[in-house]
Amino acid sequence: MLEADVLVIGAGPNGLSAAIAAARAGCSVLVLEAQPTAGGAARTQQLTLPEFLHDFGSAVHPLAALSPFFRSLPLEQFGLTWVEPEIPLAHPLSDGTAAIMLRSMAETAERMGTDGDSYARHMRAPVEGFAWLAEELPHGHLPRHPASVLRWAAASLLPSSTIARRWFVSPGARALIAGLAAHSALPLNVRGTGAIALALAAAAHLVGWPFPRGGAQQITAALLACLRSLGGQVQTNCTVRSLADLPPARMVFWDLTPRQLLSILGDAIPGSYRRALARFRYGPGACKVDWALAGPIPWLASDCSRAGTVHLGGTFEEIARNEAAVWNGMLPRKPYVLLSQPSLFDPTRAPLGRHTAWAYCHVPNGCEASMADAIEAQVERFAPGFRELILARSVLTAPELEARDANLIGGDVSGGVHDLRQMLFRPTARLHSMPLAGHYICSSSTPPGGGVHGMCGYLAAKRALGSKVTLRR
Repeated sequence: MLEADVLVIGAGPNGLSAAIAAARAGCSVLVLEAQPTAGGAARTQQLTLPEFLHDFGSAVHPLAALSPFFRSLPLEQFGLTWVEPEIPLAHPLSDGTAAIMLRSMAETAERMGTDGDSYARHMRAPVEGFAWLAEELPHGHLPRHPASVLRWAAASLLPSSTIARRWFVSPGARALIAGLAAHSALPLNVRGTGAIALALAAAAHLVGWPFPRGGAQQITAALLACLRSLGGQVQTNCTVRSLADLPPARMVFWDLTPRQLLSILGDAIPGSYRRALARFRYGPGACKVDWALAGPIPWLASDCSRAGTVHLGGTFEEIARNEAAVWNGMLPRKPYVLLSQPSLFDPTRAPLGRHTAWAYCHVPNGCEASMADAIEAQVERFAPGFRELILARSVLTAPELEARDANLIGGDVSGGVHDLRQMLFRPTARLHSMPLAGHYICSSSTPPGGGVHGMCGYLAAKRALGSKVTLRR
């Protein structure tokens, strides 16, 4: 096996980001990946029929488009092109209408009618605060709007149920908040779910909810090309089961979650740290369905046909009830469903005249049940005739997701629970550092958490290499 200054275990977006940051700092870098292809959850595959391209895991990438680290890289020179749907997000309701979120905050507020003024007033602080967090904080700049940052931080501590109840009166506006907050996979009355909802809404107004032309694999391909241009190397089909499997290196970055680290490192780490890792909590899993379709989804609400992402689940109360059921270990009869329909905007995803769509719902961690029928029933509820368009489907249960990407423990796509405690101390109070000389964690189980943005890898490299790691191109 090759030797290098820096080893990275795992070639997901965070592992590749740590590798690139180290290579830019002048280190020789070797990445070891257990799967035949790099990318982790950011892979694109033919899961149904030939020529139908489906994203295995992540599909829509507002956090990637906002990522300070990704924006410091010339990824466009390596083929990454963003597609931005006209409407980032739509949320259909039972009356045949849909609440929508547009790139423009003013236009979104205008569409909300009686809730428009409240939306514009309350969202200004999250948009300004999130812009500072994404663009200025990594460079050490003070916020240009400190009051907005403080207001945003205070609002983020609220449960999304409180935000929906205090800020809005219409079912549509409240439903939008529910769909955004439910990305957290937490009960919507839990503190911190407001942070998820406001961050995703702010991202929609700052960069939209774009996705890569050709699929999520294009993010991985661009990161790989960038790493190789810096002299970094990647070896696939290379499983690490113990420290004895590693070649000599000055530093090791682990793009793995705590459970995997415990299995590999065992007694090599102190007992107190082992116990802290063992206390790390994983969240609900997911059951995912991909479809090859004969035509576009026939939404009752026409706005849904112009949206890249659609949240299905009805009212705030309905979504809150079903997400609470999952948290308590039960399968919901009418699950909250996240759906992406990229082929409407990216013709590379399917043969001419055909389409792809991708959806998942939350299930209890490790649940083996297929939710395909329940997911399709929710789509049919808001798009009658949908089932008649299905040419083929692929269903991945929570254990099957983990089998294809070992970081998806029990089907948890977020790298662990994102409640307030595990947002701040992730996976332990040591954050990226480990009590093993030269070893660091860089997976989504570290700050700033889940999503394809590479910042976990960048921050781990920054912790290890200090001022040698920068965000300048």
